[in-house]
Amino acid sequence: MKQERILFVTGKLAEYSLREILEKLAPQVNFTYEITILNVQVAALMHVPLVKRRLNVPEGIDWVMLPGLCKGDLQILTDHFGLPFKRGPKDHFDLPEYFGQAGRPPKDLSQFDIEILAEINHAPFLSNEEILRQAEHYRQNGADLIDVGCVPGESWNRAGDVVQMLVDAGHRVSIDSFEQKEVEAAVSSGAELILSCNHSNIDWVSKLGIEVVAIPDLPSDFDSLRAIVDQLVRSDTPFRIDPILEPIGFGFTASIERYYRTRKEFPEFEIMMGIGNLTELTEVDTAGINFVLAALCQELKIHSILATEVINWAQSAIREFDYARRLVKFSIDNKSLPKHIHYQLVMLRDARLNEMGQGALNHLAQQIRDPNYRIFAEQDELHVMNRDGYWKGTDPFELFDQFEAANPKELDPSHAFYLGYEMCKAMTALTLGKQYQQDQPLNWGFLSQEEISAQERRRLQGEDPQCGPR
Repeated sequence: MKQERILFVTGKLAEYSLREILEKLAPQVNFTYEITILNVQVAALMHVPLVKRRLNVPEGIDWVMLPGLCKGDLQILTDHFGLPFKRGPKDHFDLPEYFGQAGRPPKDLSQFDIEILAEINHAPFLSNEEILRQAEHYRQNGADLIDVGCVPGESWNRAGDVVQMLVDAGHRVSIDSFEQKEVEAAVSSGAELILSCNHSNIDWVSKLGIEVVAIPDLPSDFDSLRAIVDQLVRSDTPFRIDPILEPIGFGFTASIERYYRTRKEFPEFEIMMGIGNLTELTEVDTAGINFVLAALCQELKIHSILATEVINWAQSAIREFDYARRLVKFSIDNKSLPKHIHYQLVMLRDARLNEMGQGALNHLAQQIRDPNYRIFAEQDELHVMNRDGYWKGTDPFELFDQFEAANPKELDPSHAFYLGYEMCKAMTALTLGKQYQQDQPLNWGFLSQEEISAQERRRLQGEDPQCGPR
């Protein structure tokens, strides 16, 4: 089988580390290569017209790889040179992963079988506009059904109207109340599920003809749950069972055991888990909690959960569980670890770090011939370099004083602002163990925000983008 011969196009400053990577990678993947250095310092500054003007393709090349941040339509280059052009990863350190995935189909995370009920907490205190806005937010983030949460001990005369409003907006709706008038109004307006049913309301709620959530009279009273289930079966009332997840310190482990017991005793019935007692009442980031609970639900065939986003640290809980339910479904169906599938729930720290190493940093510092600053975050230090010097340390204020003293005339206010902003990102990356790449946003999983790079911003403003990162 003929080896592919690939031409890698890059800038001057990336050549050294790119060669190190390709020397190891090419034999592993079974290709040969050449490297062409265009007359630009930073590979990310490339764009299609520049490549078309400056590139000479040697004989025997099968296809050309450009930096992942190269701007423009690559078909123009394919037509001009008569061979395929492809974008590589944004960071050339990711080339091993890029080639390792070649030819493999992407992981299909479209499948799930856990339904998300998202509760609008204390709905009677909200305006119609607030309710609709919250319901739409939940739907956009993965909720399948909107739960209208009422206020215990109070009677709300707008329950039916609000349910009708949500149904008219295309939402599936449940009602969370023990007040008979609220529940009956909600059901008559289109609510399809009642939360919840125990001995205090089973006599009338079982006559409404829609599905209910069976709960014990007290969380620890499993016998009462058995009695409720038996009575609902005899009355031919559709139901799902919720043994009640308790907060940590108030019976959490025992409640997990109840879900296991429920599945063993009632293998034919649907089960629901209300996860808010853990996500809302545990002062910790919720993504990990949501994933573990999703895994528990998937293994126990619990096909619905009730989630909320009341407290600030749980404000992305619905979307977290949406990602989690897809990941655990894929993992269990394919009998594979939930690892290296996708990184959307890895938010605080990155899955892995690519570091140049001190040798490559020293080499790079010796090659720079322009005044533009390069910033790196690795080896527990910030590294800043340009033609005037190479500075490193852990205090960005001290570093700023050092490189400003080397050439104070270079730092106008906008330049100083840019450097401060970038060093702030770099320091954040060092603190949390995240990958930092100058002029690129930090990766926060599904919470990541796009940024316009300094080069692209200058391009949009009609300035010369080839002056490098400032």
